[in-house]
Order: sequence, then structure tokens, then C-alpha cells
Amino acid sequence: MVISPLTLNLDTVHLTDEQFYQLCQNNSELKFERTATGELIIMPPVGGESGNRETDLIADLVFWNRQTGLGYTFSSSTIFKLPNGADRSPDAAWIRRERWAALTTEQKRRFPPIAPDFVIELRSATDDLKKLRQKMLEYLDAGVQLGWLINPQQQQVEIYRQSQEVEVRNLPTELSGENILPGFSLSLSCYGQ
Repeated sequence: MVISPLTLNLDTVHLTDEQFYQLCQNNSELKFERTATGELIIMPPVGGESGNRETDLIADLVFWNRQTGLGYTFSSSTIFKLPNGADRSPDAAWIRRERWAALTTEQKRRFPPIAPDFVIELRSATDDLKKLRQKMLEYLDAGVQLGWLINPQQQQVEIYRQSQEVEVRNLPTELSGENILPGFSLSLSCYGQ
């Protein structure tokens, strides 16, 4: 049985940022996101295959970042407060060192009010592709410079860049961090099997 994300329309209930933060803290066993319009999304846990793939992606990003020291990496447990009011948690994210340093200690401790420079979304069996694509465009609108939507179900990856058309590649493929993550490359050879 596949469990899809549950979206609650809170038209008559408007959670403040503090209330949303407390909801997340008081229900740490659940993973929440909130859309710019205030809808609350309760994300189901991923299965073993998606969890393993997500961990591999984060490990590659962390390894590159430790070598370069250019910024900070974040897991899917991190919620970012985007400029449009949405609270989103990509599967992996990275922020340049100087942008992260500009935040206060309190902002870093809670849900950072910043759009990452780079995000990865890995489509799991429970993810609706249309909603993931909308989320990727939301990231770009928020200021994300580069994003990868990895879609093992259709054996594709979509590359999102500022002011450019979405590039679609078939798997397996090799991805470049381009000028956003200089020297970073990610081989998606295992996804083509």
C-alpha cells in the first residue's frame, strides 16, 4: 500500500510562524511542510529504497562540501522559510557560507528564513510528479540557483536553473554542480538499472 502526502486546507485556521514551529516540534515523529497559501502537508515516511538513495545523495554533497568548505549542507529534516511564506524541506540542500553567516543564531536554530542556493528532490513512490514540479518552480521563484528533480520512476532527472528552460535528461547520467557547486558532480548510474 502506498501512502500519499496528506494536505490539510486550513482556510479558517491561520497558523502563525510560531504556531507552525511548535506544531512541528510537538510532533517530531511527523514531517510537515506548509504551502505559501497556508495548506499544511503531512509527508509520509519513505521506503527503504528511497531512504537509501536520499542518503547517498546527501553523502555525496557532504563529501564535496567538506573538501571545498564553500557552504553548508542540509537534510530533508530541515525546513526553510521561503520568501513567499511557504515552509519547505527539500531532500537535500546547500547554502553558500556567506549567506548562511548572514543569518542570526536564532534564525539558524529554527526554520531558517532563506532559500537554499541548491536543492535536490528525489521522487519517491508517494510523490505526485506535478506537485514536485510546482515545488521546484517555487524554489526558483524563491531564489534557488540550481535544482535537480530526480525521478527514478520515469528514469529521468529534471534540471532547474534560474532564467532557463527545464532540462530533462534520461537516466543514467552525470550531473554537474556547474558554477553553483564548483567541482561537484553526481553520477546517477545506479538509477538506470
